[in-house]
Amino acid sequence: MGVVVPLTLLLIVGAVVSGVLLRRQAGMRRVPSGLAGLDAEVEANRWVVRLGGSLAGLRPGADEAAAQALAEAAGRHHAARGQLATARTPAEYALARQTAAEGLQYVVAARSALGLASGPPGPDAADADDPTEGTARQLKGVGGRFGVTA
Repeated sequence: MGVVVPLTLLLIVGAVVSGVLLRRQAGMRRVPSGLAGLDAEVEANRWVVRLGGSLAGLRPGADEAAAQALAEAAGRHHAARGQLATARTPAEYALARQTAAEGLQYVVAARSALGLASGPPGPDAADADDPTEGTARQLKGVGGRFGVTA
C-alpha cells in the first residue's frame, strides 16, 4: 500500500505534464500566413470547391487552347482534392490551396480563350503563404498552348 500512493501521484503528474506539452505543441503548428489547423483546412477546402465549381460549367468546344487549359485545371483539381484528403498539417493544407489556386489560373486562361469574362478573382500574391518560395506562377499562352512559368 505504501507504493500505491506515490505511484498514483507520479501518474497524475505525468498526465498533467503531457497535457501541457500537447497544448504547447498544438499552439506551435501554424503556417506562415498565421492559419491554424482547422482554419487552414477550411481555407484549402474553399479554394478546392471553388475550382470544382469553376470547372463544372465550362465546355471548350473546338478551341484547343481552352481544352488544354481546362485539362490542366482539371488535373490541378484532381491533385488538390487528393492533397486535401491526405492533409493533416497546416503546411499540407496550404499546398492543397496553392494547387487549387493554380487550377483557377488555368480556368481564367480557358475562359479568356473562349472569350468569356475571367470570373471572380482568385487568391492573389498577398494571400500567398510564402511569396519568396517561388510558387506563384503566371500563365503564358503561345500559339494556342498554355504553360505555367515561375
